[in-house]
Amino acid sequence: MNHNLFNSLHELSIAQGSSAKYYSLPALEKSGIGKVSRLPISIRIILESVLRNYDNKKINETHIKQLANWRPNAVRVDEIPFVVSRIVLQDFTGVPLLVDLAAMRSAAVKLGKNPKLIEPLVPVDLVVDHSIQVDYYGTKDALTRNMEIEFSRNNERYQFIKWGMQAFDTFKVIPPGIGIVHQVNLEYLARGVHQKDGLIFPDTLVGTDSHTTMINGIGVVGWGVGGIEAEAGMLGQPVYFLTPDVVGVNLTGQLREGVTATDLVLTITEMLRKANVVGKFVEFFGEGTASLTLPDRATIANMAPEYGATMGFFPVDDITIEYFRSTGRSNDEIVAFQSYFQAQEMYGIPRKGDIDYTQELALDLSVVSPSLAGPKRPQDRIELTAIKSKFTELFSKPVKESGYGKQSDDINQRYPTRNIRTQSPDVCTHIGSNILEENRLAPQNLHNASEVNSHHLTEKVVPAERRMTSRNVTEMTSNRPTPHLAEIPATELNSSSVNLGNGDVLIAAITSCTNTSNPSVLIAAGLLAKKAVEKGLSVKPHIKTSLAPGSRVVTEYLTVAGLLPYLEQLGFNLVGYGCTTCIGNAGPLADPIEEAIVKNDLVCAAVLSGNRNFEARIHSNIRANFLASPPLVVAYAIAGTVLKDLTAEPLGIGKNNQPVWLKDIWPNSAEIHAQMKFAANADTFRKLYSNLTKDHPLWNDVTSVSGQTYNWPQSTYIAEPPFFQNFTLQPAISSGTNDIKNAYALGIFGDSVTTDHISPAGSIKDTSPAGHYLLDNNVAKADFNSYGARRGNHEVMMRGTFANVRIKNLMIPGSEGGITLYQATAGTIPEQMSIYDAAMKYQSQGIPTVVFGGKEYGTGSSRDWAAKGTQLLGVKAVVATSFERIHRSNLIGMGVLPLQFKGNDSVDSLSIKGDEQFDIFGLDNIQPQKDVTLVIRRNDVSSQSVQLLCRIDTAIEVDYYRHGGILPYVLRELMT
Repeated sequence: MNHNLFNSLHELSIAQGSSAKYYSLPALEKSGIGKVSRLPISIRIILESVLRNYDNKKINETHIKQLANWRPNAVRVDEIPFVVSRIVLQDFTGVPLLVDLAAMRSAAVKLGKNPKLIEPLVPVDLVVDHSIQVDYYGTKDALTRNMEIEFSRNNERYQFIKWGMQAFDTFKVIPPGIGIVHQVNLEYLARGVHQKDGLIFPDTLVGTDSHTTMINGIGVVGWGVGGIEAEAGMLGQPVYFLTPDVVGVNLTGQLREGVTATDLVLTITEMLRKANVVGKFVEFFGEGTASLTLPDRATIANMAPEYGATMGFFPVDDITIEYFRSTGRSNDEIVAFQSYFQAQEMYGIPRKGDIDYTQELALDLSVVSPSLAGPKRPQDRIELTAIKSKFTELFSKPVKESGYGKQSDDINQRYPTRNIRTQSPDVCTHIGSNILEENRLAPQNLHNASEVNSHHLTEKVVPAERRMTSRNVTEMTSNRPTPHLAEIPATELNSSSVNLGNGDVLIAAITSCTNTSNPSVLIAAGLLAKKAVEKGLSVKPHIKTSLAPGSRVVTEYLTVAGLLPYLEQLGFNLVGYGCTTCIGNAGPLADPIEEAIVKNDLVCAAVLSGNRNFEARIHSNIRANFLASPPLVVAYAIAGTVLKDLTAEPLGIGKNNQPVWLKDIWPNSAEIHAQMKFAANADTFRKLYSNLTKDHPLWNDVTSVSGQTYNWPQSTYIAEPPFFQNFTLQPAISSGTNDIKNAYALGIFGDSVTTDHISPAGSIKDTSPAGHYLLDNNVAKADFNSYGARRGNHEVMMRGTFANVRIKNLMIPGSEGGITLYQATAGTIPEQMSIYDAAMKYQSQGIPTVVFGGKEYGTGSSRDWAAKGTQLLGVKAVVATSFERIHRSNLIGMGVLPLQFKGNDSVDSLSIKGDEQFDIFGLDNIQPQKDVTLVIRRNDVSSQSVQLLCRIDTAIEVDYYRHGGILPYVLRELMT
């Protein structure tokens, strides 16, 4: 029954003659509940959810009044229960979430309960977008081949996903080959408002990817959470959080000629990181904000995790409505969307003085300059003019100062590399360490744009059954069996040689949701490619180039605009619709190149249009990774090195042996604007999203089991996790002593340890614990796939925890990789071994372990397994200088205690080396943000006690911790 608390239930006319009830925020203010009209728009949207979902149980009047009376600079102690409208998943996080739900159903059956008690209560959309890998590139059929390999590798995962589709009523799947979750969410899944049971209300969500914030660009409140939190939300648990600070960013002025949206977002990322907006809402306002296109807003919103904010929010206005119209939404839902936000007095971009913010920052758009970011963090912006000098500086700077620690004289040294393989595009061959690869042939004759079909697969000579028609929306073969990797024959290879050197660009990728949702920068890349080809420029064939758009709409408008063939001429062929290079799915380089990099300890570069460039994320052997706009990605592919100042040196030598400068081929705004009409065709969006499985044989041919519970067949991809073994209806921690005693350090890490460091998503080395496990289970090295793809198997993932090849355990100074010192054998020298092996030894002896970290511990993607793996290794607490928002929450969600150093205390100031034992006292009566005591007991029998801040921030998190995590808590709630 709909309530009418505070006389807030009103009626709204929508579309022609129809109406719906809604909870009026202006009426709430008229009732004297709070000055709602001065609240940030993002807070108001959450307030509407709290008001609408009032049940006097999980949500009561106090919650409503607390949020309605939000104060800009109050102490943040109020806990808000936020019920979202829907949930989105991507497959790297969605598959383990589905595994957990299946395990909960199995646990329910063991307790004699109905498995259907475990059922999502809100709509859930899983977009399969993270499994595509760049094995083939630079050829017209790269997409087809990459998808064939994707389905061969991931068949067991896809079978499991299909089981979930039939087992859960509200669980829907967007199959592979459609696009990246965030762009699909922006273009298709988001409807602006929802209507249910006679009510109309805003679209709100959480997603299991930190870049869920991209949806903030269209006025939707949503952010990334771990799958652990998302599962609870699916099962009826509100998302709990403390009332946030809201930072208003006043954008003024306009971007200068030649400056892109990517340059703007890198500037904002740098600015907001410095302003320390971690864990805060950011809301953009002002005339500059109102002037931004919707894709520009989405680009900025996408990067909220990089600047540390929970959200980067843009209110709804006329530009939002026009975007909905141009992307094919129906007129009725557009009218309802606009009418609702106008009735709630939340329509339009606020101006300075309209809203009370915690803090106001300002940026004049006219000061933004062409930039890149890197080589290790997205917030480290570098002006285009300074890339060469910055790389040179970092090359010889000490490692402890984020440099590479090389001799400056070695920077220009070249190393001959022979037998670089180039082969016929009609033959597959093993040349990577564990996957397929095909190097690009020399550029072929430029295809006329009219010769490329509407979905751009190939006009190269291929059999008719492998060529796509305008109706074949998935761009894959229909009649050719999928090869098993081990069955693909080798072929005779031609030899060539390359002189590799430091600073060489080896990967150039137009990829990721950040920019591929933005037609202006993609059209700019196409125009730059066109001019480059016309002037006779080319890309060296050993550079791995790729185009991986966020949706099929991108290649549609690039083709119609006549630009795709020019990108292809430079090697930027379509390789997949999904998250490729940015997530670590770049695929291997040719073996001789990788060998040369390792043998000569080269610092080579990748340039990509993504949002993440953390160490070893893009490629384990490429150590300098730069984020850039799509046109600059193309430019650096042509230049071939970051040791060239593109503003002061020729980009390359073109026709008639003439130098060509970047300024000669950089498109102007008028040229870009002239092509933008091709990117705003509503019919194209409706056509491409109307039937996602039609003419999709690879997906349609995937078979699966049926039933309400999963049968858990033997698999190295999907396994029943141990989280519910011996599950009882009593909490794990209820009374008695819960203090941690006699613990050892499993690892000590420095600042900015990311979830990539803790739980890598990329390739699995055969010498790693995870590699040994797969080999022991008869998985060939060629079939290892990636950690990301194997997140449904806890045996692989716990072995991969802290296994990043670039992670640095300070217990072993100067080391890299997932190793530690095992301390527990009395009277012996500590033994060096893998972190996994040490953890298993400690657990077998009943010895607890802790992990120490520095600032921003857990920054990066919202990876459940960074917390799940930590828990399975037996870690009881993580002690850090500060935590990134999602990882802190995930640790609690897995029953691991996050503790924070106070004041100036740190690992360094306390001289913690890793040979000590540790006690943590004060855990018997955990309360939000209480102090606990860390006792450090050293080998010389001395001891030291320090106070730590318990980062269990809210009362509900106390309950989660006492139950051993959020999933046991929810399961017990459902069972009782």
